[in-house]
Amino acid sequence: MTGTKKDNYYAIIMAGGIGSRFWPASKASNPKQFIDILGVGETLFQTTFKRLSKLIPAENIYVLTNKKYVDIIKEQIPHIKDEQIVPEPEMRNTAPSILLGAHKIYKKNPKALTLVAPSDHWINDEDEFIESIQEAFNGVENSDKLITLGVEPTSPNTGYGYIKYNKEEEESLKKVAAFTEKPNAKKAKGFIEAGNYAWNAGIFIWSAKFIIENFKQYLPDMYAVFEKGADKWNTKEEEKFLEENYSKASNISIDYGVMEKSDSVYVIPVNFDWSDLGTWSSVKTQLPSDEDDNTAINCRLQSEDSENNIVSTIDKKIVVLKGLSDYIVVEDKDVLMIVPKSEEQQIKQLREKVMKDFGPDLG
Repeated sequence: MTGTKKDNYYAIIMAGGIGSRFWPASKASNPKQFIDILGVGETLFQTTFKRLSKLIPAENIYVLTNKKYVDIIKEQIPHIKDEQIVPEPEMRNTAPSILLGAHKIYKKNPKALTLVAPSDHWINDEDEFIESIQEAFNGVENSDKLITLGVEPTSPNTGYGYIKYNKEEEESLKKVAAFTEKPNAKKAKGFIEAGNYAWNAGIFIWSAKFIIENFKQYLPDMYAVFEKGADKWNTKEEEKFLEENYSKASNISIDYGVMEKSDSVYVIPVNFDWSDLGTWSSVKTQLPSDEDDNTAINCRLQSEDSENNIVSTIDKKIVVLKGLSDYIVVEDKDVLMIVPKSEEQQIKQLREKVMKDFGPDLG
């Protein structure tokens, strides 16, 4: 392949989730990655695409998504080509979608080095992020490695997975010793004290060729399903093949299916400001608050005897609070939700109850 080294750089943006913990602002019809959840003037998906375009040619960025989000993606990134949008016939976990993207990219460019990134994360230090990705690309260019970025923890957060590595290694690229799913508070505290654990950010870098080889070794049944479509990738026959075969792929994450099994996994510990924006409270940490620690998103807030609230509306509505503290108040065109912050984890269940009682379109 002629051209610059960056012509071999590719990205897969994972943009198929629903973001149900951000209901009612985020709905299945228009999930959080496609809305301006932070009130900054662009959606998380747009921010992600622009960030990756600083290093990766825009035409090499593929978006793995649900069929119903194709039009939203075209609206938000007008210059994107149809071939860069890869709609899954049905929602599956991350492993089958990553294997699909890897096959399409590998067929286009067998030398492809590929970044996999979620569409709904927030990264403040974009320059440092790009430097870390460049380092990872350098690490997989001539070596068979699966690399992940591990965010140096700032607290014993129990909402993240953790990556254990050998801190004695002098190289910034460190061999992964173990993955741990969301730990309890005692374990998380121990991880922080140990000093050789990082948060699992779900950001991966590898060559398209090597990740496919790992699927063949560790998820042979899934590999066999996709291998039958080898002559159909990037052709008009691809859609029909996926409609008939995609559901045969097991519903498993890339973490369980490959990363926790492979002995070729490395981590680059990073310390840039990162959040997976998993809850309304995590959004609050990324935004300014008033003198009473109230955070206003897409609204104009007037408060009295009220503190530590999160208020999100549409259309810059004026919101008046008096005598209300420690609440989440979220309004969209159909639903107004008022929930104590202490019960934030119940939002998913509240969404399901509203959908059952008032109709599935509300979720």
